[in-house]
Amino acid sequence: MVKSRSVFVCQNCGASYPKWTGRCDNCGEWNTLVEQAPISQGKSVVAKSATSGRALTPQTMNSIEIEESTKRMPSGYDDLDAVLGGGILPGGVILMAGQPGIGKSTLLLQIASEIGKRESVLYASGEESASQVKLRAERLGANTREQLHFVASTSADDIAATIRSKAYKLVIIDSIQTLSLDEITSAPGTVSQITNSSNVIIRAAKEVGAAVVLVGHVTKEGSIAGPKVLEHLVDVVLQFEGDRYGGFKVVRAVKNRFGSTNEAAIFEMYEQGLRVVENPSAALLAERQNADGSVVLATLEGTRPLLVEIQALVNPTSFGYPKRTASGFDLNRLNLLIAVLERRTKLNLSDKDIYINVVGGLKLNDPAADLAICMAIASAAAGKILGDELVVFGEVGLGGEIRSVHSADRRVAEAKKLGFTKAIAPKAAATNSFIKGVGDIRQALIDYLQ
Repeated sequence: MVKSRSVFVCQNCGASYPKWTGRCDNCGEWNTLVEQAPISQGKSVVAKSATSGRALTPQTMNSIEIEESTKRMPSGYDDLDAVLGGGILPGGVILMAGQPGIGKSTLLLQIASEIGKRESVLYASGEESASQVKLRAERLGANTREQLHFVASTSADDIAATIRSKAYKLVIIDSIQTLSLDEITSAPGTVSQITNSSNVIIRAAKEVGAAVVLVGHVTKEGSIAGPKVLEHLVDVVLQFEGDRYGGFKVVRAVKNRFGSTNEAAIFEMYEQGLRVVENPSAALLAERQNADGSVVLATLEGTRPLLVEIQALVNPTSFGYPKRTASGFDLNRLNLLIAVLERRTKLNLSDKDIYINVVGGLKLNDPAADLAICMAIASAAAGKILGDELVVFGEVGLGGEIRSVHSADRRVAEAKKLGFTKAIAPKAAATNSFIKGVGDIRQALIDYLQ
């Protein structure tokens, strides 16, 4: 009898090969092939499906009735509910990913504690023992919830069976990379285990209408570990960002079938757990000193206006090649803005080291930060101080022109709330005396850095 040969499956893209090779020809990744047991010989799955399927009975949209059980469960945090689209939807599957130690397990245990006041909740951990989770629960004040239950298991089959028991309205699984199915021989965390385990969990959740939250690990590059199909399978993908050692932590939705992806929830870590930052703008500007290179930017985190300090330091370089460093801002965009400043103004920055810092550990993706970055660099290079009463926002084009940005009225309202009296902004946004419109970067520097 001929012995069936094993196959080697790429853990990045799922391609299979008859023998091991160092590099996957399909996706180009190195050292991702893992040996797995062969698929049983016989009639192919495609051939079997030709005779095993049954005709389905479709419904019209008018005939579909919305069940009462689809009422959302509040998480206990209004900002997080806004990110989720109004709360946790029964039958919905949420994937939360973030760097190790940033607070994923802490936040989910706090959510489980809040929902445990009203509904039955199951917290399943494949990474920690019951005593370890109990210590965290005591610190967070979640150990007194009678409807909050805990299991330590790495079996996807057992957890799916527990979900099908209909005993729990919310199930939190920490984490999906630790689960495995008995029928699959590969190790937990491989492509086949993650894909099949998540499918089993999702199918069980949809059958009984239980909400499931999956914790996902991330790779060194910051993407969610495992196949990309995992993000397509779930209903909501939450990204937990920020500095794990301090500063603000931001939860935003990368994908949301039930709501917008423009919202963001801002948290801060304390000894008793994570708390929502009620007024992040005031907290970010509390220790600001108005020195050269310091500019206040009116930005948006999702749809939420936020005032943040941009700091720039310009220093003569000691080497032949000037250094550019950015914390919280895209380095390629910084190099582009420096080139625009040199070409469109009289600033000479070719022999200067330039350092940019966004205070509070935030990462800016807002195009409106361009003007603030440029003015901070010019302020630091010229040794000129921008006025205390000024906030700045606007996108800078390659011609040096200042382009309009969205939600200018919301940015201005936040600035007024914190006592600012003027805003340097694009001319298109200058609808009242509060906003001082500028047409190009040169005009902005001449008018406000003299």
